[in-house]
Amino acid sequence: MNHPNLTQFHDLTFKSVLDALPCYLTIQDANLNILFVNQTLINDFGDGVGLHCYQLFQGTEHKCRKCPVQKTFLDKKVHIAEETIRLKDGTVNQMIVYSAPLLSLTGHVSAVIKLLTNVNMIKDVQKELVTLGQSFAVLTHDLKNMLEGLEGGAYVVDEGIKDQDWNLAYKGWHIVRKNITEISRVTQNILYSSKRRNPQLQKIKPNEIARRTVELYQEKASAMAVQLISQLNPTLPESTMDASSITRMLSNLIWNALEACDKDGHKAPNAVFVRAEYYDQRHWMFEVEDNADGMDEETEENLFEEFFSTKGDNGTGLGLMVVDRIVRNHQGKIEILTRPGIGSLFRTIFPI
Repeated sequence: MNHPNLTQFHDLTFKSVLDALPCYLTIQDANLNILFVNQTLINDFGDGVGLHCYQLFQGTEHKCRKCPVQKTFLDKKVHIAEETIRLKDGTVNQMIVYSAPLLSLTGHVSAVIKLLTNVNMIKDVQKELVTLGQSFAVLTHDLKNMLEGLEGGAYVVDEGIKDQDWNLAYKGWHIVRKNITEISRVTQNILYSSKRRNPQLQKIKPNEIARRTVELYQEKASAMAVQLISQLNPTLPESTMDASSITRMLSNLIWNALEACDKDGHKAPNAVFVRAEYYDQRHWMFEVEDNADGMDEETEENLFEEFFSTKGDNGTGLGLMVVDRIVRNHQGKIEILTRPGIGSLFRTIFPI
């Protein structure tokens, strides 16, 4: 009686188990080259063997800033991270990523196994429940402060008119106008974050969106003694996007940068740069850069969490969460470069 080759049987069984996993699996070397992928990954991405992981999952030639695979090669430990990846059909998914070492007989890391599990549904449900549960409380708190500001500004206007002191009336009107703008901004962010909306896609010019949005904030920047500077590449092509959403995204980033400069008492002059430029051959980007205080590591890691704010009672924490949602809805990604005491740069990247 002929017996099957047990080694071959074990190899086939092992591969069948890996292919049946309901998650993506890669094995990578120290240069982040993909050496092996399971069938689940092949179904959604094609055979990525021979590519770098960032080429396969991000469609870019740039390494991820916080790569769990590289960390595992350095310390031989298991690392967990979150990543946003893009499938062949353009779908953007939020993933929990695990990296674990494959050790040689001498104890060296010969390769790293990387598992990616889709948590899109969990993340979306979690965000919606948290947002719906807290939106009313946040809105009430913020509107209360802003209405008090409106009442104070209206009182100053009344006093100026009564005394025919037009300088005083103008100061009061400035307070009223500032709080009306804030009420509108906060309300729009809460509405956007708490309700799903179908994007109204159309061909738009990135430079035109950036130019109009910067114009909206020039007066505010001047009042804060901050230079607001546009640097727009005129050769950028049109892109299919939701114009109102992209304007909201850029508005939030510019406003955050202006507020960071306004709080920074160490530099003179403060400046915010808004750029529209190519990122690489297949992507273009917006950049909003300030020369304020920058962020520490804890702040950077929590930026896109619901209701996380560094502004205390003066912030809802919704602005960057809205930015994150808009970028993901447009199959884009966000990069953040920051150094304490130097400044911060927010880069939103979109496919051409």
